[in-house]
Amino acid sequence: MNSSEEIAVSGMSAGRSAMRMGPAELVQAAAMARRFYLEGKSKIQIAEEFGVSRFKVARVLETALERDLVRIEIRVPAELDAERSDALRARYGLRHAVVVESPAEAEESPDPENLGEVAADLLGELVAEGDVLGLAWGRSTIHMAAALDRLPPCTVVQLTGVYDAGTAERGSVEAVRRAAQVSGGDAHPIYAPMLLPDVATAAALRSQTGIARAFEYFDKVTVACVSIGSWEAGISTVHDMLTEEERAHYATLGVAAEMSAHLFDSEGRRVGRDLGERCITVEADRLRRIPEVVAIAGGQRKAAAIDAVLRSGLVTSLVTDTAAADYLMTAGSTPRPALNRADPDGP
Repeated sequence: MNSSEEIAVSGMSAGRSAMRMGPAELVQAAAMARRFYLEGKSKIQIAEEFGVSRFKVARVLETALERDLVRIEIRVPAELDAERSDALRARYGLRHAVVVESPAEAEESPDPENLGEVAADLLGELVAEGDVLGLAWGRSTIHMAAALDRLPPCTVVQLTGVYDAGTAERGSVEAVRRAAQVSGGDAHPIYAPMLLPDVATAAALRSQTGIARAFEYFDKVTVACVSIGSWEAGISTVHDMLTEEERAHYATLGVAAEMSAHLFDSEGRRVGRDLGERCITVEADRLRRIPEVVAIAGGQRKAAAIDAVLRSGLVTSLVTDTAAADYLMTAGSTPRPALNRADPDGP
Protein backbone atom coordinates (compact mmCIF):
# COMPACT_ATOMS: atom_id res chain seq x y z
CA MET A 1 0.00 0.00 0.00
CA ASN A 2 2.90 2.35 0.61
CA SER A 3 3.93 4.51 -2.35
CA SER A 4 7.48 4.18 -3.63
CA GLU A 5 9.78 6.48 -5.58
CA GLU A 6 11.97 5.19 -8.38
CA ILE A 7 15.00 7.38 -8.90
CA ALA A 8 17.12 6.89 -12.00
CA VAL A 9 20.57 8.51 -11.96
CA SER A 10 22.53 8.39 -15.22
CA GLY A 11 25.98 9.76 -15.86
CA MET A 12 26.41 9.80 -19.63
CA SER A 13 22.99 9.09 -21.16
CA ALA A 14 20.88 11.68 -19.46
CA GLY A 15 19.45 13.35 -22.53
CA ARG A 16 20.51 15.99 -25.00
CA SER A 17 19.94 18.91 -22.61
CA ALA A 18 22.18 17.37 -19.95
CA MET A 19 24.99 16.96 -22.49
CA ARG A 20 25.45 20.74 -22.50
CA MET A 21 27.28 20.12 -19.24
CA GLY A 22 30.93 19.21 -19.60
CA PRO A 23 32.04 15.67 -18.80
CA ALA A 24 33.53 16.66 -15.45
CA GLU A 25 30.32 18.47 -14.50
CA LEU A 26 28.25 15.48 -15.58
CA VAL A 27 30.29 13.04 -13.54
CA GLN A 28 30.24 15.25 -10.47
CA ALA A 29 26.50 15.95 -10.77
CA ALA A 30 25.74 12.25 -11.20
CA ALA A 31 27.88 11.41 -8.16
CA MET A 32 26.19 14.07 -6.01
CA ALA A 33 22.76 12.97 -7.16
CA ARG A 34 23.57 9.36 -6.32
CA ARG A 35 24.73 10.35 -2.83
CA PHE A 36 21.62 12.47 -2.21
CA TYR A 37 18.81 10.43 -3.80
CA LEU A 38 20.04 6.86 -3.50
CA GLU A 39 22.36 6.87 -0.49
CA GLY A 40 20.38 9.36 1.61
CA LYS A 41 23.30 11.66 2.41
CA SER A 42 22.61 15.27 3.36
CA LYS A 43 23.73 18.24 1.29
CA ILE A 44 26.20 19.17 4.03
CA GLN A 45 27.76 15.69 3.95
CA ILE A 46 28.03 15.85 0.16
CA ALA A 47 29.59 19.33 0.31
CA GLU A 48 32.23 18.09 2.73
CA GLU A 49 33.05 15.09 0.55
CA PHE A 50 33.47 17.12 -2.64
CA GLY A 51 35.03 20.19 -1.01
CA VAL A 52 32.33 22.63 -2.13
CA SER A 53 29.66 24.67 -0.39
CA ARG A 54 26.25 23.17 0.37
CA PHE A 55 24.76 25.94 -1.78
CA LYS A 56 26.68 24.61 -4.78
CA VAL A 57 25.44 21.11 -3.99
CA ALA A 58 21.87 22.44 -3.98
CA ARG A 59 22.43 24.17 -7.36
CA VAL A 60 23.94 21.02 -8.87
CA LEU A 61 21.02 18.87 -7.71
CA GLU A 62 18.54 21.40 -9.05
CA THR A 63 20.35 21.50 -12.40
CA ALA A 64 20.42 17.69 -12.51
CA LEU A 65 16.62 17.65 -12.29
CA GLU A 66 16.14 20.46 -14.80
CA ARG A 67 18.42 18.83 -17.38
CA ASP A 68 17.00 15.33 -16.99
CA LEU A 69 20.15 13.90 -15.44
CA VAL A 70 17.90 12.66 -12.62
CA ARG A 71 14.40 11.34 -13.22
CA ILE A 72 12.02 10.76 -10.32
CA GLU A 73 8.93 8.61 -10.76
CA ILE A 74 6.23 8.26 -8.13
CA ARG A 75 4.61 4.82 -8.28
CA VAL A 76 1.81 3.29 -6.23
CA PRO A 77 0.18 -0.11 -6.64
CA ALA A 78 -2.21 -0.19 -9.59
CA GLU A 79 -5.30 -0.65 -7.42
CA LEU A 80 -4.72 2.65 -5.57
CA ASP A 81 -5.68 5.98 -7.11
CA ALA A 82 -3.21 8.46 -5.63
CA GLU A 83 -4.61 11.52 -7.42
CA ARG A 84 -8.19 10.95 -6.26
CA SER A 85 -6.96 10.07 -2.77
CA ASP A 86 -5.11 13.35 -2.35
CA ALA A 87 -7.95 15.40 -3.84
CA LEU A 88 -10.50 13.76 -1.55
CA ARG A 89 -8.33 14.26 1.51
CA ALA A 90 -7.98 17.96 0.71
CA ARG A 91 -11.68 18.51 -0.08
CA TYR A 92 -12.93 17.08 3.22
CA GLY A 93 -9.94 18.05 5.36
CA LEU A 94 -9.26 14.42 6.25
CA ARG A 95 -6.12 13.10 7.87
CA HIS A 96 -5.99 10.17 5.44
CA ALA A 97 -8.01 9.27 2.35
CA VAL A 98 -7.30 6.12 0.36
CA VAL A 99 -9.20 5.54 -2.87
CA VAL A 100 -9.21 2.06 -4.38
CA GLU A 101 -10.15 1.23 -7.96
CA SER A 102 -13.74 -0.04 -8.12
CA PRO A 103 -14.03 -3.57 -9.53
CA ALA A 104 -15.66 -3.28 -12.96
CA GLU A 105 -18.08 -6.10 -12.20
CA ALA A 106 -19.20 -4.60 -8.86
CA GLU A 107 -19.80 -0.90 -9.55
CA GLU A 108 -23.29 -1.03 -8.06
CA SER A 109 -22.28 -3.07 -5.01
CA PRO A 110 -21.54 -1.30 -1.73
CA ASP A 111 -18.22 -1.89 0.04
CA PRO A 112 -16.23 -4.10 -2.33
CA GLU A 113 -14.15 -6.60 -0.36
CA ASN A 114 -10.87 -5.05 -1.53
CA LEU A 115 -11.70 -2.01 0.63
CA GLY A 116 -11.30 -4.21 3.69
CA GLU A 117 -7.92 -5.42 2.50
CA VAL A 118 -6.62 -1.87 2.00
CA ALA A 119 -8.13 -0.76 5.33
CA ALA A 120 -6.29 -3.62 7.04
CA ASP A 121 -3.00 -2.30 5.67
CA LEU A 122 -3.93 1.24 6.76
CA LEU A 123 -4.64 0.09 10.33
CA GLY A 124 -1.24 -1.59 10.30
CA GLU A 125 0.21 1.89 9.75
CA LEU A 126 -2.02 3.83 12.15
CA VAL A 127 -2.14 1.58 15.22
CA ALA A 128 0.82 1.84 17.59
CA GLU A 129 1.86 -0.40 20.45
CA GLY A 130 -0.34 0.20 23.49
CA ASP A 131 -3.22 1.70 21.51
CA VAL A 132 -6.85 0.69 22.04
CA LEU A 133 -8.50 -0.27 18.74
CA GLY A 134 -12.29 -0.03 18.51
CA LEU A 135 -14.28 -1.96 15.89
CA ALA A 136 -17.90 -1.16 15.08
CA TRP A 137 -20.33 -3.54 13.38
CA GLY A 138 -20.30 -3.58 9.57
CA ARG A 139 -19.60 -5.84 6.63
CA SER A 140 -16.60 -3.70 5.68
CA THR A 141 -15.03 -3.93 9.15
CA ILE A 142 -15.55 -7.70 9.12
CA HIS A 143 -13.75 -7.90 5.76
CA MET A 144 -11.01 -5.67 7.17
CA ALA A 145 -10.48 -7.88 10.23
CA ALA A 146 -10.31 -11.00 8.08
CA ALA A 147 -7.55 -9.39 6.00
CA LEU A 148 -5.41 -8.29 8.96
CA ASP A 149 -1.95 -9.81 8.99
CA ARG A 150 -0.06 -7.31 11.16
CA LEU A 151 -0.88 -5.15 14.15
CA PRO A 152 1.34 -4.01 17.01
CA PRO A 153 0.35 -5.19 20.50
CA CYS A 154 -2.91 -3.41 21.35
CA THR A 155 -6.24 -3.90 23.09
CA VAL A 156 -9.25 -4.46 20.84
CA VAL A 157 -12.77 -3.51 21.91
CA GLN A 158 -16.11 -3.89 20.16
CA LEU A 159 -17.94 -0.56 19.77
CA THR A 160 -21.44 -1.81 18.93
CA GLY A 161 -23.69 -4.75 19.49
CA VAL A 162 -24.23 -7.23 16.68
CA TYR A 163 -26.74 -7.19 13.84
CA ASP A 164 -28.02 -10.65 14.74
CA ALA A 165 -27.04 -12.33 18.00
CA GLY A 166 -27.28 -15.69 16.23
CA THR A 167 -24.44 -14.73 13.87
CA ALA A 168 -22.16 -13.10 16.46
CA GLU A 169 -19.42 -15.68 16.03
CA ARG A 170 -19.24 -14.89 12.30
CA GLY A 171 -19.56 -11.14 12.61
CA SER A 172 -18.21 -8.34 14.75
CA VAL A 173 -17.38 -10.58 17.73
CA GLU A 174 -15.16 -12.69 15.49
CA ALA A 175 -13.67 -9.49 13.99
CA VAL A 176 -12.63 -8.34 17.47
CA ARG A 177 -11.16 -11.74 18.27
CA ARG A 178 -9.29 -11.84 14.96
CA ALA A 179 -7.75 -8.39 15.47
CA ALA A 180 -6.72 -9.28 19.02
CA GLN A 181 -5.20 -12.54 17.81
CA VAL A 182 -3.10 -10.74 15.19
CA SER A 183 -1.96 -8.09 17.69
CA GLY A 184 -1.48 -10.43 20.64
CA GLY A 185 -3.58 -8.09 22.79
CA ASP A 186 -6.74 -8.45 24.87
CA ALA A 187 -10.17 -8.69 23.26
CA HIS A 188 -13.34 -7.16 24.68
CA PRO A 189 -16.32 -8.34 22.58
CA ILE A 190 -19.97 -7.48 23.16
CA TYR A 191 -22.38 -10.43 23.11
CA ALA A 192 -25.57 -8.43 22.63
CA PRO A 193 -27.76 -7.25 19.75
CA MET A 194 -27.25 -3.71 18.53
CA LEU A 195 -30.93 -2.75 18.56
CA LEU A 196 -33.24 -3.43 21.52
CA PRO A 197 -37.03 -3.10 21.66
CA ASP A 198 -37.00 -0.23 24.16
CA VAL A 199 -34.77 2.12 26.16
CA ALA A 200 -35.17 0.20 29.42
CA THR A 201 -33.96 -3.08 27.93
CA ALA A 202 -30.97 -1.35 26.36
CA ALA A 203 -30.06 0.30 29.68
CA ALA A 204 -30.33 -3.03 31.51
CA LEU A 205 -28.01 -4.72 29.02
CA ARG A 206 -25.43 -1.92 29.27
CA SER A 207 -25.18 -2.57 33.01
CA GLN A 208 -24.35 -6.25 32.57
CA THR A 209 -20.77 -7.07 33.59
CA GLY A 210 -19.31 -8.07 30.21
CA ILE A 211 -20.92 -5.22 28.29
CA ALA A 212 -20.11 -2.66 30.99
CA ARG A 213 -16.47 -3.77 30.90
CA ALA A 214 -16.32 -3.14 27.15
CA PHE A 215 -17.98 0.26 27.58
CA GLU A 216 -15.28 1.22 30.10
CA TYR A 217 -12.76 1.08 27.27
CA PHE A 218 -14.67 3.44 24.99
CA ASP A 219 -12.98 6.54 26.44
CA LYS A 220 -9.57 4.88 25.96
CA VAL A 221 -9.99 4.09 22.26
CA THR A 222 -7.29 5.77 20.16
CA VAL A 223 -8.15 4.32 16.73
CA ALA A 224 -11.67 3.31 15.66
CA CYS A 225 -12.90 1.57 12.54
CA VAL A 226 -16.51 2.14 11.44
CA SER A 227 -18.85 1.45 8.54
CA ILE A 228 -21.37 3.75 6.84
CA GLY A 229 -24.82 2.82 5.55
CA SER A 230 -27.27 4.55 3.23
CA TRP A 231 -30.84 4.77 4.51
CA GLU A 232 -32.23 2.01 2.31
CA ALA A 233 -32.85 -1.71 2.45
CA GLY A 234 -29.77 -3.87 2.19
CA ILE A 235 -27.36 -0.94 2.54
CA SER A 236 -27.90 -0.21 6.24
CA THR A 237 -28.22 -2.99 8.78
CA VAL A 238 -29.94 -0.60 11.18
CA HIS A 239 -32.51 0.27 8.52
CA ASP A 240 -33.13 -3.45 8.01
CA MET A 241 -33.64 -4.06 11.74
CA LEU A 242 -36.45 -1.52 12.10
CA THR A 243 -40.13 -1.95 11.40
CA GLU A 244 -41.75 -0.34 8.37
CA GLU A 245 -43.39 2.22 10.65
CA GLU A 246 -40.08 3.12 12.28
CA ARG A 247 -38.33 3.45 8.93
CA ALA A 248 -41.04 5.79 7.70
CA HIS A 249 -40.75 7.88 10.88
CA TYR A 250 -37.01 8.39 10.54
CA ALA A 251 -37.36 9.05 6.82
CA THR A 252 -39.56 12.06 7.66
CA LEU A 253 -36.62 13.44 9.68
CA GLY A 254 -34.50 13.51 6.53
CA VAL A 255 -32.19 10.61 7.33
CA ALA A 256 -29.56 10.20 4.62
CA ALA A 257 -26.98 8.04 6.38
CA GLU A 258 -26.32 5.80 9.34
CA MET A 259 -23.11 5.01 11.19
CA SER A 260 -23.00 2.81 14.30
CA ALA A 261 -26.76 3.39 14.80
CA HIS A 262 -26.37 7.17 14.65
CA LEU A 263 -28.48 8.88 11.97
CA PHE A 264 -27.48 11.89 9.86
CA ASP A 265 -29.20 14.16 7.37
CA SER A 266 -27.55 15.19 4.11
CA GLU A 267 -25.71 18.07 5.81
CA GLY A 268 -24.18 15.83 8.45
CA ARG A 269 -26.50 16.88 11.27
CA ARG A 270 -27.57 14.16 13.67
CA VAL A 271 -31.27 13.36 13.64
CA GLY A 272 -33.42 10.73 15.33
CA ARG A 273 -31.24 10.67 18.43
CA ASP A 274 -33.82 8.60 20.27
CA LEU A 275 -32.76 5.58 18.23
CA GLY A 276 -29.35 5.57 19.89
CA GLU A 277 -30.97 5.22 23.30
CA ARG A 278 -32.31 1.81 22.21
CA CYS A 279 -28.97 0.64 20.86
CA ILE A 280 -25.82 -0.91 22.24
CA THR A 281 -23.31 1.40 20.59
CA VAL A 282 -20.57 3.92 21.28
CA GLU A 283 -22.06 7.38 21.78
CA ALA A 284 -21.44 10.00 19.08
CA ASP A 285 -19.75 12.33 21.58
CA ARG A 286 -17.29 9.59 22.48
CA LEU A 287 -16.61 8.91 18.81
CA ARG A 288 -15.86 12.60 18.35
CA ARG A 289 -13.17 12.42 21.04
CA ILE A 290 -11.35 9.44 19.49
CA PRO A 291 -8.17 10.76 17.83
CA GLU A 292 -8.47 8.60 14.69
CA VAL A 293 -11.79 7.35 13.29
CA VAL A 294 -11.42 5.42 10.03
CA ALA A 295 -14.55 4.87 7.94
CA ILE A 296 -14.63 2.08 5.34
CA ALA A 297 -17.36 2.55 2.73
CA GLY A 298 -17.66 2.61 -1.04
CA GLY A 299 -19.89 2.13 -4.05
CA GLN A 300 -22.21 4.51 -5.87
CA ARG A 301 -25.18 3.55 -3.67
CA LYS A 302 -23.35 4.72 -0.55
CA ALA A 303 -21.73 7.83 -1.97
CA ALA A 304 -24.29 10.35 -0.68
CA ALA A 305 -24.29 8.68 2.74
CA ILE A 306 -20.49 8.89 2.92
CA ASP A 307 -20.70 12.61 2.12
CA ALA A 308 -23.24 13.12 4.91
CA VAL A 309 -21.15 11.33 7.53
CA LEU A 310 -17.95 13.12 6.51
CA ARG A 311 -19.77 16.43 6.95
CA SER A 312 -20.60 15.45 10.55
CA GLY A 313 -16.96 15.76 11.60
CA LEU A 314 -16.98 12.38 13.34
CA VAL A 315 -14.62 10.72 10.83
CA THR A 316 -10.96 11.64 10.38
CA SER A 317 -9.94 9.16 7.66
CA LEU A 318 -11.65 7.29 4.84
CA VAL A 319 -11.06 4.18 2.74
CA THR A 320 -13.34 4.23 -0.31
CA ASP A 321 -13.43 3.42 -4.02
CA THR A 322 -13.38 5.40 -7.24
CA ALA A 323 -17.15 5.04 -7.75
CA ALA A 324 -17.85 6.87 -4.48
CA ALA A 325 -14.90 9.25 -4.80
CA ASP A 326 -16.11 10.64 -8.12
CA TYR A 327 -19.42 11.58 -6.51
CA LEU A 328 -17.76 12.99 -3.38
CA MET A 329 -15.53 15.34 -5.38
CA THR A 330 -18.59 17.12 -6.80
CA ALA A 331 -21.09 16.73 -3.97
CA GLY A 332 -22.81 19.97 -3.00
CA SER A 333 -21.04 22.81 -1.26
CA THR A 334 -17.46 22.51 -0.05
CA PRO A 335 -17.61 20.76 3.33
CA ARG A 336 -15.91 22.08 6.43
CA PRO A 337 -12.67 20.30 7.36
CA ALA A 338 -13.36 16.99 9.11
CA LEU A 339 -10.56 17.65 11.59
CA ASN A 340 -12.62 20.59 12.88
CA ARG A 341 -14.62 18.13 14.95
CA ALA A 342 -17.08 20.44 16.66
CA ASP A 343 -20.63 19.09 16.67
CA PRO A 344 -22.46 20.67 13.68
CA ASP A 345 -25.58 20.81 15.86
CA GLY A 346 -23.79 22.91 18.46
CA PRO A 347 -22.85 22.10 22.05
